[in-house]
Amino acid sequence: MTTLTTNYLTPTGREEAWRFTPLKRLGGMHDGSAIVADRHSLTLAGSKATGVSFELKSSSDAPVLSESDDAIVGRIREAARDVAVLTISANTEVAEPIILKRTPGDVQSAEFARVQIKVENHARATIIVENTGDTHLAEDVEIYVAPGANLTLVSLQEWGAKTVHAGRQHAIVDRDANFKSIVVTIGGSLVRLLPTVEFAGPGASCELFGVYFATSGQFFEHRMFVDHKVPNAKSRVNYKGALAGDQAHTVWIGDVFIRAAAEGTDTYELNRNLLLSDGARADSVPNLEIETGEIVGAGHASTTGRFDDEQLFYLMSRGINLSDARRLVVRGFFNEIISEIGEEEIQVRLMDRIDNELAKAGA
Repeated sequence: MTTLTTNYLTPTGREEAWRFTPLKRLGGMHDGSAIVADRHSLTLAGSKATGVSFELKSSSDAPVLSESDDAIVGRIREAARDVAVLTISANTEVAEPIILKRTPGDVQSAEFARVQIKVENHARATIIVENTGDTHLAEDVEIYVAPGANLTLVSLQEWGAKTVHAGRQHAIVDRDANFKSIVVTIGGSLVRLLPTVEFAGPGASCELFGVYFATSGQFFEHRMFVDHKVPNAKSRVNYKGALAGDQAHTVWIGDVFIRAAAEGTDTYELNRNLLLSDGARADSVPNLEIETGEIVGAGHASTTGRFDDEQLFYLMSRGINLSDARRLVVRGFFNEIISEIGEEEIQVRLMDRIDNELAKAGA
């Protein structure tokens, strides 16, 4: 194990990108003081399907696909000597989901991991990443969706209570390709994720879905950025969060940049938060930057509120007690996005975890 020292600027908390993040809780992953563990915790579960390869490559054989000014990503790229690379070959259609599992490490050191997912021309696949246990993880995930390809990426943060996870999930979506991301965060002490997309060819589209549920003392931050660089691309963002317990804190930032060349853009982003108890705080900041008026549409919306009393009254008037009524309302709130996963076993597991967290929070 080594201590990482770099020339990257250390965040102070005064920068826009870091103004909400409790830096002292990041375990030194942002400032170079973390002890870097030499471990590779991401594995492919089960046998490889035809046309699917998963291998560990040296960083020199897997150069970065994208730029980033994030301090943690910069440190990852300096520290990581190897890259986990998942490739779906051209014209391959994988019928069953590809499962990647991350085994827990420890919380005295941090894993600095690079991952690349490459979906080649006209390939189609669903990838599910399952994160469980307790660990400290800094992660740079780069995704390339080639022309005509279709990828659904499900990222499940079902962490233990001690986990610190700071990650970037950056997708490059090429001509006539489709990318669908579903991010679920229902565990961990601090989770800070950057799901970002850049369009590389016209006719591309992306859907970014997310669910997060924070309880007492947990901090979850999700920062979207969708870069419409080319004409005739479409993006949709829909994230939902619920909070229960004292000092539960969530942050959602949604940035969409429509460049001057991106005529014909169609984009909309939505964030909704449900406060289940006093002492919880949800920050929600949607942003649009538009450099051309020749677009199909662009909009955003954000809401934060408490339980709908009418819904509770309706359920209780039919003999359902208060705690069960609240649980049903939360399930209904999340179901729109959880159902996008399309795997019943996982959907049931996530809803059960949400029920358990709700019960522990006493909400």
